[in-house]
Amino acid sequence: MFDFNYYTPTKVVFGKGTENKAAELIKEFGGKKILIHYGGGSVVRSGLLKRVTDCLDAAEISYVTLGGAVPNPHLGLVYEGIELCKKENVDFLLAVGGGSAIDSAKAIGYGVVNDGDVWDLYDYKKEAKGCLPLGVILTIAATGSEMSDSSVITKEEGLVKRGYSSDYSRPRFAIMNPELTMTLPDYQTACGCTDIMMHTMERYFTNGGNMGLTDSLAEGLLRTVKKNALILCKDPQNYDARAEVMWAGSLAHNGLTGCGNDGGDWMTHKLEHELGGLYDVAHGAGLAAIWGSWARYVYKDCLPRFKKFAINVMEVEDSGSDEEIALRGIEAMEEFYRSINMPTNLRELGVKPNDGDLELMAKKCAIGVGGEMGSAKVLNEEAMLAIYRASM
Repeated sequence: MFDFNYYTPTKVVFGKGTENKAAELIKEFGGKKILIHYGGGSVVRSGLLKRVTDCLDAAEISYVTLGGAVPNPHLGLVYEGIELCKKENVDFLLAVGGGSAIDSAKAIGYGVVNDGDVWDLYDYKKEAKGCLPLGVILTIAATGSEMSDSSVITKEEGLVKRGYSSDYSRPRFAIMNPELTMTLPDYQTACGCTDIMMHTMERYFTNGGNMGLTDSLAEGLLRTVKKNALILCKDPQNYDARAEVMWAGSLAHNGLTGCGNDGGDWMTHKLEHELGGLYDVAHGAGLAAIWGSWARYVYKDCLPRFKKFAINVMEVEDSGSDEEIALRGIEAMEEFYRSINMPTNLRELGVKPNDGDLELMAKKCAIGVGGEMGSAKVLNEEAMLAIYRASM
């Protein structure tokens, strides 16, 4: 195993009705003028935004609002939020929604505190020196952004999707009421479960240092999400299943499931970022469509991990060669995706890139990772293109 630092400063307030504690938590963390940042109409239609603003009004906390965060959140809205915060002297951000609103709020927070163009952070041209403090009211269990150091933004010009990570952006608090996820469409719930599992799998499939306890935590988390994703397909109002998935989403991406290893592989995410940037697909669905092709390309170079995953997570019988077991594990994972109506290739995802599009995505992906990247297997542009082609 490797040495590691584990830093999770976010205060989690979990349970029914916890959104009503927003004002109390904002005061605890020193917020005086708030930007409430949210996505589409569901936060308004459900009455959640009104409950939040009523809570702040009662506590005499001043605020401004900015809606419009979309899946694969746009840089243009980030710029708008930065200007609004500067104009209104905002000193605290409150993201109400899922990963898109949270990631967009983080980018706004970076842009207010750091000089120059905030995109330079996501384009890896400079490092953040701070971020406006933020809190979260979570409505979608998926990205884990409510406890993570990362955010992902799409630049509309050139359709470039990039992530940036810094501890400065870790939320001060995260309010998590599983009831708020019950109005989600089944497809979004399944996408969220896929993303949660992938955050752990990216850290699991490595060739660099592994810790037995961390492996057990990761495998337990994956089994838990797999079990409860199937429950939610049949019973979307099941509070306990919603709660299990919501908590798993946070633990999957706050660093816990990577303690003691080399930081993870992350190439499935990088490959999907280009797919999401070009076609604006749902992130979880894009990950599911790419993963099987990535896994078959790299598994021989990371065979012990794939065998362990097959047996301990996918419950494949421990018989036959290591390679046979690993391949059955990959097939079982794809069967699970299909069981929750997730795609396992680009055709099922509903996109039909031509070879020029595939080459463009591979080129942009290679640029985005600095030429090559990977832990299960190091991938260069040629390998990235091969995986995109296989995913057709």
